Amino acid sequence: MEMITRRRALSLGAGLSLAALAPLGSRAQGAEPSFPHRPITLWVPWPAGGATDLTMRVLAEAAGRHLGQKVLIENRPGAGGTLAMPVLQQAAPDGYTIAQLPQPALRAPWTQKVMGPIRDTTPLLQLSGVTFGILVPAASPIKTLDDLFALAKAKPGELSIATNGVGTTPHVVMDELLGHRGLRYVHVPYKGTAEQMLAVSSGQVQVGVNSNGFAPYVDSGKLRLIATLAEHRTKRWAQVPTLKELGHGIVATSPYGLVGPKGLPGAVVQTLHDAFKAALFDPAHLAELAKYDQEPLYLGADDYGRSLREAYAAEKRTVDRLGLAKAG
Repeated sequence: MEMITRRRALSLGAGLSLAALAPLGSRAQGAEPSFPHRPITLWVPWPAGGATDLTMRVLAEAAGRHLGQKVLIENRPGAGGTLAMPVLQQAAPDGYTIAQLPQPALRAPWTQKVMGPIRDTTPLLQLSGVTFGILVPAASPIKTLDDLFALAKAKPGELSIATNGVGTTPHVVMDELLGHRGLRYVHVPYKGTAEQMLAVSSGQVQVGVNSNGFAPYVDSGKLRLIATLAEHRTKRWAQVPTLKELGHGIVATSPYGLVGPKGLPGAVVQTLHDAFKAALFDPAHLAELAKYDQEPLYLGADDYGRSLREAYAAEKRTVDRLGLAKAG
């Protein structure tokens, strides 16, 4: 019988130790590789180059480092930020297809015949919220919200107001503000913030209402911010009043997060949650958020799910109050 040398014995021992440390998936023949073993696609329902797209790209890059796989951004703009939902409905519940869920997706099922995100998705985590603002060109005679109301009253049905789509938060807010005063306006929907801000700054439309992608246009002096929709004044534009303090009783921050298809396994949810939570607080992502006066509004998967259910019910009440409910 061949004698095992000391050197060979040590070599065999090292091999056994490495085998013991190796992941189960790499040792078991035919076993499913551990998640994730290929790139993940993150669908963003807004155009490339806008504020949300840019922050999501920084987030995706940071999350990819924690996951050990790339997170690829795919844009699907239009329909007020709801077009990622059909993608999730058709995706396998394996964690390789996820999406950003904006507030309009919670409102759309009450106003249109579309899928509902509460029933058809798996919450991963809440990320942040946006600062909405009402803006006019720098040379506009409109300097306050009262000026806007006065112009709408003086020229019924002529005031043009741009938002990021039918049924979006800016659209609903402006309908409430002007509708309660019996004022009519021309609604001009745009697919994204950048396109809308260019239209407003060039005078193609008189007023724009959108999220904080407007920041570079305000800071450069191309647009004037006359009101924001948050609970409190922003640190960045502290001189600009909120709708709430102006006595209109409206607060809109439109929190958003990430969701996957219905039926994601718990282990996959945990892996994605942990990676994107770390990415949320990554210095590069925090700096990108700060460019648009945003901060983290983190909620874990369970708390985010509860928040979504509450927001979904609240949107139903808003839609009923404004008479926007879908027919049938």
